[in-house]
Amino acid sequence: MTGLRVAIMTDETGWHTRELLRALRERGCTGRCLDLAQCRIATPQAWHGLVLPGFGDRLPDAVLVRGIAGGSFEQVTKRLGVLHALREFGVPVYNDARAIERSVDKSMTSLLLHAAGVATPPTWATESPAAAAQLVLRESAAGRALVLKPLFGSQGQGLQRVGWVDGTHVPLPPLEGAYGGLAYLQRFIPPRSQPGHDWRVLVVGGSAVAAMRRVSEHWVHNVAQGARCEPQPLAQGAGPELARLAEAAARALDMDYAGVDLLPDADGPTVLEVNGVAAWQGLQRVTPFNIAQALVRDLVERKCARPRARLQA
Repeated sequence: MTGLRVAIMTDETGWHTRELLRALRERGCTGRCLDLAQCRIATPQAWHGLVLPGFGDRLPDAVLVRGIAGGSFEQVTKRLGVLHALREFGVPVYNDARAIERSVDKSMTSLLLHAAGVATPPTWATESPAAAAQLVLRESAAGRALVLKPLFGSQGQGLQRVGWVDGTHVPLPPLEGAYGGLAYLQRFIPPRSQPGHDWRVLVVGGSAVAAMRRVSEHWVHNVAQGARCEPQPLAQGAGPELARLAEAAARALDMDYAGVDLLPDADGPTVLEVNGVAAWQGLQRVTPFNIAQALVRDLVERKCARPRARLQA
């Protein structure tokens, strides 16, 4: 399938968008970067009521979501609403708004992984500071720590260990501010080696295609927090089990592509988080597999080939 006009939804242009634009050109398609913040709803403008800069009164043939800027609740709702509308109008959206909502909300991710039987640490989410503090005390008394995370956080920002941490009880901090009055708590998985590591596995179209180890002296292993990337073969060692779990996690959240983070635990790897707008520059450095080409190939050959009904006046 050639000649497609593909909108790349992103709040910043750079290495990732250049890679995607190149991969689209190689397949005879045209890519255009759009910021969802610049997309509007104007019902008199066209039958679909959307204004997408650069597309006139037409809709793109497909949309690839690379990034959505943060904003107020109202702004983010409008941006996701544009993605919802595109899907309703029959435009293939890769990943669509429903999948992104599931992965951005860490508590929903944890629920869906748990319900699907995918190994993931015990997790709690509560608006009650008293209930959260009681949980922290109980886990601490059992010699365990918890990780307090912002519900919508990314790149390892805002993480705090509470409970029994390095031989000391650490109480729950105030939940206002970065935590938005919500305690999202996940049982801490201690590193099994020093330095410790986690894995990032990229799943495209239901199949794990590349993986890496992120190694760090710190208990947070994000590349943005200084971890170094090492190759992790998917066919050797822990690779097959990582691939199986990552594919199950992506399936549980119904994602076209996903960056799945896993930690080594006593009983085997366990899934920490699933990213629906995963960056892959660090992973690309340690694998010869061309990730942008794989994403575009899956978008064009699988997603766009599906029969779809277009809602049109």
